[in-house]
Formats: sequence, C-alpha cells, structure tokens
Amino acid sequence: MSELLLGIDVGTYSSKGVLVNSGGKVLKAFVVEHGMDIPRAGWAEQDADKVWWADVISICQDLLDGSPYTGEDVASVCLSAIGPCVLPLDSAGKPLRPGILYGVDTRAKHEIEYLNQKIGTGPIFDLSGMSLSSQAAGPKILWIKNNEPEIWKNIELITTASSYLIYKLTGEKVIDRHTASHFMPLIDIQKLEWSNLYSHEIIDLDKLPRLAWSDELAGYICRKGAEETGLKPGTPVAVGSVDALSEGISVGATQPGDLMIMYGSTTFFILVLDKPVPDDKMWTVAGAYEHQYNLAAGMATTGSLTRWFRDLIIYEDPDISGYDVLFNEIRKVSAGSDGLLVLPYFSGERTPVNDPQARGVVAGLTLSHSRGHVFRAILEGVAFGIRHNIDAFADNGAEVKRVIAVGGGTKSTDWLRIVSSAADIVQIVPEITIGASYGDAFLACCVAGLLKKEDIHNWVKYKETIMPADKEKEIYSNLFPLYLELYQKNKDILHRLASLSNNSIQ
Repeated sequence: MSELLLGIDVGTYSSKGVLVNSGGKVLKAFVVEHGMDIPRAGWAEQDADKVWWADVISICQDLLDGSPYTGEDVASVCLSAIGPCVLPLDSAGKPLRPGILYGVDTRAKHEIEYLNQKIGTGPIFDLSGMSLSSQAAGPKILWIKNNEPEIWKNIELITTASSYLIYKLTGEKVIDRHTASHFMPLIDIQKLEWSNLYSHEIIDLDKLPRLAWSDELAGYICRKGAEETGLKPGTPVAVGSVDALSEGISVGATQPGDLMIMYGSTTFFILVLDKPVPDDKMWTVAGAYEHQYNLAAGMATTGSLTRWFRDLIIYEDPDISGYDVLFNEIRKVSAGSDGLLVLPYFSGERTPVNDPQARGVVAGLTLSHSRGHVFRAILEGVAFGIRHNIDAFADNGAEVKRVIAVGGGTKSTDWLRIVSSAADIVQIVPEITIGASYGDAFLACCVAGLLKKEDIHNWVKYKETIMPADKEKEIYSNLFPLYLELYQKNKDILHRLASLSNNSIQ
C-alpha cells in the first residue's frame, strides 16, 4: 500500500522536495536552486515552466528514481510556492508571460493609485480587510490589462505559482483562500469568496480559479502530470498554499496566538487568529483551515540583504564560508554596533512601512568601523524591522502568545539572539526546520486520510528556546526609537533619491 507523502515547495531562489512517512520522519530530500529575473528595476519575474514546473519535475525525478522509492510509493502530494504571484494562461493552459512575483515586484504603483482614487481606500479596506500594496495581486492584473494588450486579450485564466503547479499536476483550476486573500479588491475577506463589487475595474471573476482550503483535495494526478513527474495517475493532491503558510504548519504554528517568523530571503510573519483583525498596515488573510484567519506581514529585504553584503565584501574561497567569517566577526562587536544603525529597506519595504520607494540606509559610519560592525548593524536593522511588525500586531489588539522561528536564518543562533533582545520576545526553534515542504507533506498526509490536522503536534518537536539578554535588550530599547526616527525624518530624501536612481523601483 502506498504510504509515503510528497511535499514540494517552490521558493524564491530554490525549491525543495521531501518524502515523509506518516510518522513525520523524513526519508529523502532534494533541493534545486534557481534564479529570479529582474527585467527592469522594480520588476521581479520567473518563468512558470522553466523554473516552477521544471523544479517540480526535477525533484520528482530525484526522489522517485527507484533508490529506493518510486511514484507507486506515494500516497498523496501537496505543493506550496511563492505568492501571491500573477500568471495569466491562455485557453490551452499555456503561460502567456513570465509570472509576476509577490510584494518584491512593485511595478503596479500607478494601478494602486488608480484603484484607490476610483474605488476609494475606505471601500477597498472594508471589502478586503487590508489596503492595496505591492503585495496585492489585483493591481498587477490591472497592470497587464493596461500595458500588455496582446496578452490581455488572450487570457483565459489568472493563476498564481501554487495554483499553476496544481493545474499542471491535475488539470484542476483551484487556489487556496490564503493566497487568494491577496487578490484584492476581488475577494470579500469576511465571506472569503470572490466578490464582483469592483471586479469590473480589473477582470471577470470567471477568469479566476475556484477557492478552497489548504487541507482540501484539489484533484488527482492526471495522465500528463504522471508522465512528466513519475507520480502515479490518480494520486490525490492537496490544495496547499504559499510557502510561508506551509512553513507555519510545518512547525506547529496552527493555534490562535501562534506567531511564525520565517527567516528567509525576506522575513515573513503569520499570526494565527480565530477571527479577522483588519489592519491597514498588515495583511488580513484566510488561514490554512476553515474558520481560521491569519494576520500576516512581510519585510522586503532580510536574508537577501545578508547575502548581498556577503557577496559584496567576501572574495570567493571554496575552503571558507563567507557567512562563517562574518558571524565570527560580529561576536567581537558589542550590541549597537558602536553607533551604527541600518534601515534594511534595500528593495523598498513592505509592512508596516508599505513604502516601495524607501531605500536602505547605513547611518553613523566612521573610519573606526569594520565590516563586522556593518554586518552586525545589518542584522540589528532586520531585528528592529521585526520588532516594528510585532509592535504593529500589538497596536491592533492581535495577541501574540507564542513565537516560533523557522527558515534558513535560524541556523544562526547569534542572529536569533539579536532579534529576541531587540524585539523582547522568546523564540522557540523546532528540531526539524526543513521548511514549507515538510508542512506540505503533512497536508498531503491529511488528504490521504492518514492523519487529522490536530496531529501536527505529534510531528513537531522543539529543540531550543532563545531568550532576550537583559543588557542587550536595554541597548536596543534605546536604539529602536532612533530606527523609527531615521526613516521618518529621511523619508522624503529617500524618495527623491529613488526617483533619481537608475535602480528606482517603479
């Protein structure tokens, strides 16, 4: 009897697949790296077939190559992916253009302004539970309508990354409600159904996929999907979600009051709620399961900022890890980085600033500062951004009861300690931090009927608790108001610099 669960997550810079048994044991894993296209400043795209679908095929071929498992051993499948992305398909199900990525793509600035003026910010917020930002899919659909008429006239369906992969596997046109929550102003956040209230400004609702919950059955592996992946025809496929939500599931952030902080290329937050708590600075979205909501948030440049700095100042040496060098150096630098302060807005900023024209700042530099000082200040700047988001949750009355840290950034206990001290939070770190693909495997297990959603707590074990350090907490408490003031007092200058730069985000 088939009893293995296949979870696949397609991320911004890499995709990961895992084969897991019903007890949560990872039997095999495989990672594929890929790039992100920046056709012009402010745009971020990926080819749906050459990146998203090719990664799924590559992962399946590796995990199911007969050593020792094949597609016959897989009881169920679930996929997650970056989102919300916008990918238009023609009547044959072929992508008409590369996928437009989530909030890191800020091309639809003028469409956001148009919709806010035409409909009104208040009515949009009342319907969607959040304000339009670079994370919103609706303005990006309108951008295609305004700028690519030849593509527009051939659109049969608008999908996102995860829904396109489901379509390739099963032929079904479905999107999870969490991802769809970002398709404002096309969805009613209270009813969690598509809304035709303002759709005439953007697109006909019949060109959108049907809505479902993440743990529901999307469909079954079709013949063509089986031929390309090696999976068995008829294998059930779960609806899944965006990577961040699946990652939250993977570490047990499933109860009201649980906050997952995902340390990746960007930092993403998901706070589980039992009712919507609309906030014009954050994202009020559906949860993974029926009757659940999330208050979500996201910073634009975090892990990608540390990677940028590493690549900028560390020469390639196959025998030395650039990160090891940098983290060794920050241990020699005291909290506060001897008067350095960084705004980590190197790709604009998402929540709670919501300013695509924001820019990165390194303030307080002197000739006595080393690269260790600058790197620590970057980590501290990200930590202050995390605190800014958590404070925004509290200001809106959304209670955080437990914080679970996940993602690649959790490999550095030093960084986690900086965040805990700067944000004054206790973070728990799971034993298994494989990521979203592990949460996908759990959802696959539920669709296969092998487990119920409450059983996630039997899967997840925690290995470490990161506490704030009193001395560092006091230093960071004094620096945080300066962090907020640095942006507010320099916002106009940053915007003017952005408009002058060749790298200006449009």
